[in-house]
Amino acid sequence: MAFVRWGLRRQNFQPLSRVLLLKLMAIVLSVFLFCEYFIYYLVIFRCRWPEVKTLAHGGRQEPVLKAMFLADTHLLGEIRGHWLDKLRREWQMERAFQTALWLLQPEVVFILGDIFDEGKWSNAQAWADDVQRFQRMFRHGSHVQLKVVIGNHDVGFHYQMSKYRIKRFEKVFSSERLFSWKGVNFVMVNSVAMEGDGCNICSEAEAELREISRKLNCSREQVQRSSQCEGEHRLPISAPVLLQHYPLYRVSDANCSGEDAAPPEERNVPFKEKYDVLSREASQKLLWWLRPRLILSGHTHSACEVLHPGGAPEVSVPSFSWRNRNNPSFIMGSLTSRDYSLSKCYLPFEDRVLTTYGAAVGSLLLLILAHFERLPSSFLSVWKLCRRR
Repeated sequence: MAFVRWGLRRQNFQPLSRVLLLKLMAIVLSVFLFCEYFIYYLVIFRCRWPEVKTLAHGGRQEPVLKAMFLADTHLLGEIRGHWLDKLRREWQMERAFQTALWLLQPEVVFILGDIFDEGKWSNAQAWADDVQRFQRMFRHGSHVQLKVVIGNHDVGFHYQMSKYRIKRFEKVFSSERLFSWKGVNFVMVNSVAMEGDGCNICSEAEAELREISRKLNCSREQVQRSSQCEGEHRLPISAPVLLQHYPLYRVSDANCSGEDAAPPEERNVPFKEKYDVLSREASQKLLWWLRPRLILSGHTHSACEVLHPGGAPEVSVPSFSWRNRNNPSFIMGSLTSRDYSLSKCYLPFEDRVLTTYGAAVGSLLLLILAHFERLPSSFLSVWKLCRRR
């Protein structure tokens, strides 16, 4: 036996095993770094800000605002969130967001509701934990503004919504409804409160929107000299961009198309008012009060483009999370006071990442099998050496 062990050492089995181990470790590390880090740079690097027409005013070019729009992150809570599911999907969203900030350099980021999955029933401690995770994942420098719209999973559907949950949300994310920057007006609506049943929260929300409507009207040139506008702080002369969680009323997604639209079997399913979309009445009120030039919404987790009465286009922003889509994305917008242009930036597809891992596992198995196929001839050489001795 001692002679056999000496023969095995002469056949360099130990160095061969060490080389194989190094190869396996190199493959594992390379694939892991690519799938969990570098792939985000590779994919998002291809995204470009859309071009928008600019006009010169007083010898100066009109400024362009670069805005990112994403929706439905659904950070899992302590009740329905498995630790592995949290780790996988939250790492995906964190890397995608941080990579997009570094490569694209947006000036403002809007998240269109359903930040959390369990905000509608989480207790104070669970809420604090979820907020802390969100702030870590979506951290940003002072040169970037982050604006968040209320979603039904953040405060509950209308029958679950309460002033306590709304105040809790607004304490973290601000109660701002009207935001203006670089000549662009944004109106951020709590669409969960657009039930229209006269509840206290709904009445307050509608009163706030009517006041915003008055301010926007005062900014328009033809009514600036009205007695209602005396002493009023002038907003930019620009039709607003309406941001909300629920889409405005539409029958279904039957007219939606594209690779990130709803699956074909779901597109013809009728939407339920006040649950899947806003009611007809609430939609008409928003269009009448605000007269938006563009509407962006979330909630459906799928993409869609709709042209509403009066010519206002609406873009439904797909979910940002792998938990809801295999192909998440976000919208990039270049906006001026008079014009805008949008483009979509896709994140890595989850099935392609899993395929890469599967191919890596197959390569590892082939390396191991190739190593063991060489063992019989090595043993035969040692056996012949033993017989000669």
